[in-house]
Amino acid sequence: MLKTKVKASSVTNLTDARYFAAWGTEWLGFNFDSGSDYYIQPQVMKAIQEWVDGVQIVGEFNLQPPEEILAAVELLGLDAIQVGMFSDIGALRSKGLKAPIIQELILESSEGIDPLAEQLAQGHTAADIFLLNFDKNGIQWSALKAEDRAKLQALSREHLILLSIGLTAGELDEMLNLIHPYGISVQGGEEEKVGFKSFDELDVLFEALEITE
Repeated sequence: MLKTKVKASSVTNLTDARYFAAWGTEWLGFNFDSGSDYYIQPQVMKAIQEWVDGVQIVGEFNLQPPEEILAAVELLGLDAIQVGMFSDIGALRSKGLKAPIIQELILESSEGIDPLAEQLAQGHTAADIFLLNFDKNGIQWSALKAEDRAKLQALSREHLILLSIGLTAGELDEMLNLIHPYGISVQGGEEEKVGFKSFDELDVLFEALEITE
């Protein structure tokens, strides 16, 4: 059992999928944005899905039309979807989407926390869960000031927040105990060869996440 929920984002291969599922991650995300480096064909995702149990399957989209996203949810049996910052969530709901929506919000710097908090407070988005992605712009947990961390703590009290941020296994408990996020997001990578890759760094993180009796 893990100390918090974990979303494995943009999974591209069976090796990663089985690794993350074995550790008890909550969600496996598969990227269906054809312009992404992590794009995966739906039929490949379905083949991978047959080998894993106990995880929710998330379709990761960007600016695809609502009709395309809804068709994918039905065809692939997705448990949830993830959309980008500028996706029309209202249109998805109005067309009958029932699946939970995770919205990825990319922060370019810690200064983006204030406008983000204002946006969420005003209810400008109808997502169920918000994935705050600091990692995409190389922002480290160690670089956040005390006031930035306090703002994230306040956001996590009001919303379901997943954090994607650079941090070491030694910093993990500090972050979880201070912010109390709904969960964190991690990402695998390419196989070194088919069926083989090193998970040394992720092993250290998951070992820190594991609840020991």
